[in-house]
Amino acid sequence: MLRSPRPPHPIRPLRAVTAAALSSALLLFGLGATAPGAAGAAENDSSTASALVKSAQNVTHPGAAAADHGDTVNWTVRYDGAVTAAGSAATVTDPITGAGTAQTYVPGSLRVPPGWTPSWSTDGSSFATTDPGTATTAVRAENATVRGTGTSLAAPLLAPVRPTPQSTGGDGFTPILYRTASGEVQSWNIYHHAARTAPQAVCSSLSTGQPCTGGPWPRPLNTTAGPLGSGAAGDIGSPLTPQYVLDPQHPGQVLYPAVTATAVGVGCLDLAAQANCGFVALENTGGTPSRANSLAGLVRAGDSVYGVATTGEVLCLSLADRTPCAGQPFAPVVAANHDLPSTPGALYLGALTVVGDKVFASSSPQSSGSTASGPPALGCFDTATRAVCAGWESPHPAGPNAGYYTYDAYTSYDTAGHPDGVCTSTVGGAHVLTTCYGLDGSAHAAPATLASLAGSVLTFNPETVTTDTGTRSYFPVWGGSVAGATVCHDWTTAAPCAGFPMPASHPGVNGGATRDYGYAYDATTRCLIGLGDAGVLFSLDPASGATPCVHSGAAVTLKPADFYCDGATGHVQGYTRARLTDIDLSHVDLAASRALVTDPDGTPVAAPALAADGTVDLSGVSTTAHPAITVTAQLVLTSTADFGTDNHPALVVEYQGDAPQICFRTTVTADCATASVTNTATGTDATGALTSNTVTTAVVPGAGCQPRVSVEKEICGSGNPHDCGPGGPGPWAKTSPVGLLGLLGHAHWRITVTNAGPVDAAAVTVNDAVTPSCRQAAGTFALAAGTSRAVYCDSLLVALPLKNTASASFVPANSPPGTAPTTTAPSSAVACSLLCILATPGKD
Repeated sequence: MLRSPRPPHPIRPLRAVTAAALSSALLLFGLGATAPGAAGAAENDSSTASALVKSAQNVTHPGAAAADHGDTVNWTVRYDGAVTAAGSAATVTDPITGAGTAQTYVPGSLRVPPGWTPSWSTDGSSFATTDPGTATTAVRAENATVRGTGTSLAAPLLAPVRPTPQSTGGDGFTPILYRTASGEVQSWNIYHHAARTAPQAVCSSLSTGQPCTGGPWPRPLNTTAGPLGSGAAGDIGSPLTPQYVLDPQHPGQVLYPAVTATAVGVGCLDLAAQANCGFVALENTGGTPSRANSLAGLVRAGDSVYGVATTGEVLCLSLADRTPCAGQPFAPVVAANHDLPSTPGALYLGALTVVGDKVFASSSPQSSGSTASGPPALGCFDTATRAVCAGWESPHPAGPNAGYYTYDAYTSYDTAGHPDGVCTSTVGGAHVLTTCYGLDGSAHAAPATLASLAGSVLTFNPETVTTDTGTRSYFPVWGGSVAGATVCHDWTTAAPCAGFPMPASHPGVNGGATRDYGYAYDATTRCLIGLGDAGVLFSLDPASGATPCVHSGAAVTLKPADFYCDGATGHVQGYTRARLTDIDLSHVDLAASRALVTDPDGTPVAAPALAADGTVDLSGVSTTAHPAITVTAQLVLTSTADFGTDNHPALVVEYQGDAPQICFRTTVTADCATASVTNTATGTDATGALTSNTVTTAVVPGAGCQPRVSVEKEICGSGNPHDCGPGGPGPWAKTSPVGLLGLLGHAHWRITVTNAGPVDAAAVTVNDAVTPSCRQAAGTFALAAGTSRAVYCDSLLVALPLKNTASASFVPANSPPGTAPTTTAPSSAVACSLLCILATPGKD
């Protein structure tokens, strides 16, 4: 079957009037693509109406002008926006004409540009955000904040985080920050030392200052993967000082230390889906004389996650396949604590830190719950050798006796910001006692910053931040007379942080009663987000210790190729700019603010100036060298007046390119009766109602839908002409009897054309070069599947014997204009005279 060639050049985009007038189009690969350089003109187009431009591509036979039965078609609608107001909503709806009969939606095939939300319908009227598969009858894409031609992506600027109006509802420990695909900034936390059945996962939206959707919060954690449950239906408990690992191979998934009725191990929480994503047991609870009752936090070193059980044994999970590491649990590297068999569920007292390929653990083997009491200790595990580190053959003491205990283990740094040791700060005595060792296990000088705190003050693992000005650690502290505060140590100056109170309390948060447990540094806004025993989230300025942190910021990762789905190239011309919108720039300290451009993995690309008009020039960044970039705006504010219920400042990143596309795929039915498939999209935006051109493509019969036409050529063997006409009995044979025709005579021919199916044949003609009357007698006719037609014709024979050959040409019914005909195999019959001794026709 011949196919129409691919058009030599793409067709330019159609504006509203042209698109509405176009009623149908051939199935041409690339229909609707824009010539390079057209985007700038489109952005400044004086048209007041947006347009939808429909095209389609044959995925099975790229470039074909029609589809076969069973082919897959990619339907594309281009949203050619003309919206001038920022933040206007747009909706594009694409009903699947003949869904389930003429064509069927391909599950998972809907593609929408970044910033748009997909949805599906099984009845054409109600839409849901879950793909129902082949039952889909319509698809939809929505964008609540479309701008201009749509060749941009935006993220909301985070308002300064004030203490949330609601408590997190329990004993949350450390915030886990997560940015959703829509730009919402969430803070998750898991209650510490929680019972297995207790609800303990909480999500708070920093963007709204309210609980995240998907509540009520808190919610229980479970070993079985699936949506978070409700009520007291959990089966996972949490340790005393939990530490978490964000899985780099699964963005949005948090691995946390977990305790079940039978094991200690690693739980998984999917922040994007608000769901449990499994549990891996690393050691059975129980044992004697030292029992695995619980575990410390988790840290990542290389491609594995490590923890320490109450037995002092090292636990290990491989990130690649989320299975226990071979040979784990490994031998103890630190003193066991709270490991008595008589106290199941007792909590590990200590913490972990990691430097390179070494994991360090602190332990507090108190006499009240440990098989062997003693002073706090530090131990080291070498992940390369899977054994105790050299120089750490025995745990190193971190206090004078068992009356001291610790909640932390942290890395120390030299003045250049290089890790050079490990420390722990203990409770006990007159003042906080800090003990440090070098990475090789040698004695190491301890920072004096915490030494001024009373011995009753609890210190927890710090959040360490490295910036252009140096490396600082922010310690959460509380206890005794301290209701909650932050202590900042500057490793670059080996002294308390300049300009930061020592300690920095938070009088504006819950009356100062914060009882700090942990902080998370948000590199986008350059703020610390804090959480403590009081259960209230708050922000902290890392430079001054002030609460709230009056900063803002947003990060946008833009990959222009993701805006297109028709398979064509040349859509993108270049990056243009980033800009701040809906914010009074007099409320921004531009001198203290900055913009950063990186690759998505964080590799620096450029640090362009943030201009006085709030724009950043991106034209110097190559889309070839950097097909995707992340633009981050870090703002220092002088006022928070721009952040309100009705105003939402944003960072917008733009590029020059063709209008964005929405695509989905269908499979053409195998039913041979289907002669075409069609599609039309509709929509709305700020310019009004939208209707695309209609694309209709013919469906030519594929291999399974071709007519099976054959020809049988015969000659009449009777001397009576009445026997040789239409319906005559003949006899009909491949060779006339010898002598029937004499030296000269009339031969009577019958040509039978048969269509064995499965579809009709059209434009059937008979080919007979020797006897033109046969071709004329046949004319042009259609032949239904499963039927035959006999053509009768005569010829005067001048010379005998004569071998006469016929064939038929046809096209499948419903073929598009220009379809080349197919010719059947030939069939022959022979007319003999008195001189004909032997002539046997071939079977051609």
